[in-house]
Amino acid sequence: MKQAPPPAQDAGTARQWQNWSRTVSCLPARAPVAASLAEVREAVAAAASAGEPLRVVGAGHSFGDNVATPGTLLSLDGMKGLLDVDAQDHRVRVAAGTRLWELNEELDRHGLAMINLGDVDRQSLAGAVSTGTHGTGAGMGGLPTLVEAVELVTASGEVIECTADDPRLLRAARLTNGALGVVTAYTLRVAPAYRLRERLSTEPLDELLTRLDAEADAHRHFEFFTFPYSDSAMVKRIDLADGPGGAAGGGGTAGAGGGEVRSRTEVAPADHLTMAEAVALGRADPSRIPELNRRLSASVGVHTFEGPSHRILISARNDRFVETEWALPCAAAAAVLTEMRAFVESRNLPVNFPFEVRFVQGDEDSLLSSSYGRDTCYIAAHVSEGIEHRGFFAGLGEIALAHGGRPHWGKWHDLDADRFARLYPRWEEFQAVRRELDPAGVFANDHIRRVFGD
Repeated sequence: MKQAPPPAQDAGTARQWQNWSRTVSCLPARAPVAASLAEVREAVAAAASAGEPLRVVGAGHSFGDNVATPGTLLSLDGMKGLLDVDAQDHRVRVAAGTRLWELNEELDRHGLAMINLGDVDRQSLAGAVSTGTHGTGAGMGGLPTLVEAVELVTASGEVIECTADDPRLLRAARLTNGALGVVTAYTLRVAPAYRLRERLSTEPLDELLTRLDAEADAHRHFEFFTFPYSDSAMVKRIDLADGPGGAAGGGGTAGAGGGEVRSRTEVAPADHLTMAEAVALGRADPSRIPELNRRLSASVGVHTFEGPSHRILISARNDRFVETEWALPCAAAAAVLTEMRAFVESRNLPVNFPFEVRFVQGDEDSLLSSSYGRDTCYIAAHVSEGIEHRGFFAGLGEIALAHGGRPHWGKWHDLDADRFARLYPRWEEFQAVRRELDPAGVFANDHIRRVFGD
């Protein structure tokens, strides 16, 4: 994927930055757009010399203040594309500024595909990997587990390659939250292009909660959504489709993914209501949210979809929202979700987005993975733009923490370094690497100091 770098930006011109959800903003002193390793090193050296924090921004899809800085806000939008492709061994080298949707399309042109994906593809690769984007699939890990090497520019300006030759460094570099340096490229393990078939249905929530482990084990990808004030769940079951290129990891040919997505509606809902309509009506009159949630749950019907893996796994998110997400032991999933729903309903909170529940294999190779050391259930909660979320999210956090939960690094949370040190068994190992690579805190804004300490 060869793209011309974006127009040069005057590094001395202040320009306000805002994240995608429009909940975090900052006015950096400098906002350079790097198109080469040399330009990244120049930006790091300038920030270090000025004694100002440097943070790297991608698509702004984190919901916390991860990248907000009064110093240098560095974009890698000039560093995109596939740098090397080994189609035989299913490995690719990717520039860190590449957006996921760009990567998916380019891989497809080479007859390749990501093994797993989250449900949004607008993020930069570095942003998604560095915050632990995970997707769903009880037999597979999140994006950091696909990383085989990381190219990193440290605070001293040194360019280092983190590989299995130094497993301690690679385990730290897979998921960094931007605390170790500027990631400029990844080597990823991928698969031959493959097709998936998704079946979407509405089912009673109480019954579904009794068989979560069996459902997660029975399907390549399994997830569900459930609205507060509704007793239903909208369930996604996704498996490999039949036919050429259907088996991920074997037999794919160039172009096997194709570009089309076929769908079929098997049951037409009688009272169809779209998410956009429900959000607009609920924002105008929050008292209607319980009724709207129940109507929206009943509007799903039964659908099947078939298409290239990246077309099936990715969902369009057109309505802006704020999100928090917690990683929990799978055994706690039903209890935590039940408590979270009760928290909302007992307080009559105006929550017009569903809880999203997904399952991921444990990760032993990324020190800061929220699924580290255990098979994990992720429970996410969203609030529509313009609705106060802090009290709601803090309440959910207390429930999750009581069950051993860990917050997603790219979603809203209010935890600090003392709490994280108790949640992560390899916390000090990561901190030791951070002290070695960034002893002066060049990459430490307020967010990094809060979650990792000074």
